[in-house]
Amino acid sequence: MISLFKQRRQMLTRVKPARQRAQKSPVCVPKGIYTRCPDCKQDFLSDQIAAGLYVCPECDYHMKLTAQGRIKLVVDKGSFHELNGRLQTTECLDFPGYSEKLSSLQAATGLNDAVLTGVCTIEGQKTVIAVMDSRFLMGSMGSVVGEKVTRAVEYATKKRLPIVIFTASGGARMQEGIVSLMQMAKTSNALSRHHKAGLLYISCLTHPTTGGVTASFASLGDIILSEPRALIGFAGPRVIEQTIRQKLPEGFQRAEFLLEHGFIDKILKRSELRGTLGTLLKLHAPAARTRGGG
Repeated sequence: MISLFKQRRQMLTRVKPARQRAQKSPVCVPKGIYTRCPDCKQDFLSDQIAAGLYVCPECDYHMKLTAQGRIKLVVDKGSFHELNGRLQTTECLDFPGYSEKLSSLQAATGLNDAVLTGVCTIEGQKTVIAVMDSRFLMGSMGSVVGEKVTRAVEYATKKRLPIVIFTASGGARMQEGIVSLMQMAKTSNALSRHHKAGLLYISCLTHPTTGGVTASFASLGDIILSEPRALIGFAGPRVIEQTIRQKLPEGFQRAEFLLEHGFIDKILKRSELRGTLGTLLKLHAPAARTRGGG
């Protein structure tokens, strides 16, 4: 009898580790089937997220869009024609690994730099558009980003067209030093000439919009729109708290806080964006102003 219990105990000892191994074995799910919300951390079918314009169905978090995806969402189908698509950054400071990083990102994103510019129609209204892409060195503004935005604004001024700019940026590009900081003044001057010509500029802020981009063309719109809960500011909240040694208000630098304090004009869900832009462009079109006696 004692021998029988020993044999049973030995069998259980041998079986238990096998069961444990089975429980710990990961479930193999093909890559790309699910998308995890960065905010609530829940997983959803990627097709469901794409159908919902990359807005989380649980917490309404607006996920980042690529520049190409943003253009597909906003502009009339087949109407986008790129401007200055061949401009590429030239190494100016011999920053270690910068050229290799640029080549890698160009291959991964299909972009030459962190902004895509062009002419399009939005609900039938012809406009110039510029869309930043945070995949490319966090949408940092270097010489090419500044030059492409400036040329887009100058084209809009010459053709007497409105311009819509979607921002998503970590600020100036440190790999280009003072050259990147010069773009703040260059883009701002171009927009000043566009404004003096009596033309419309709509700035659309997406998460995140920070640093030198916020301190220049992102904040100069005649109308400033934002997606929900976007982080918008110059320095980040943690840097500010460490500098002033004070706790910041709840929601500081989020779109809702800035709307309440008059920095932006309206917060729009992604599903509302195209229709609102179309309406604003129609209201400010020269023909509409003439009919209205403006």
